[in-house]
Amino acid sequence: MSDAWDFETRLREALAPVDPPADLEPRLELALGSLVELAADELEAWELRSIKDPRNWWRPAAAVVIGTGAAAGLVVLRTRGRRHRRRALARNPLDLAERTLRDAGREALRVFRDAAR
Repeated sequence: MSDAWDFETRLREALAPVDPPADLEPRLELALGSLVELAADELEAWELRSIKDPRNWWRPAAAVVIGTGAAAGLVVLRTRGRRHRRRALARNPLDLAERTLRDAGREALRVFRDAAR
């Protein structure tokens, strides 16, 4: 067969793994952190007297959704960054799961504490 018709080779080349840029993780952490801060600022600035008009609810609702998603992404990103250390310290799969949950909880508290500042 000619190279033009060698489907397997072309598919293998197209699906070859691509390494992400080296600075992707810090850029993503910075972007997610700024989204959390912006959402917290928006919620802090929202006036309670405007709660009577449902037309004013979209901004705080969007801030809650975006802030929650960004905070969750930040927790996952930071927790994932220490997975090799947790795996090395774990004695069994249950211990690894416990360590991962503890680490995720600590990161969640850290994200919320940073957003409250």
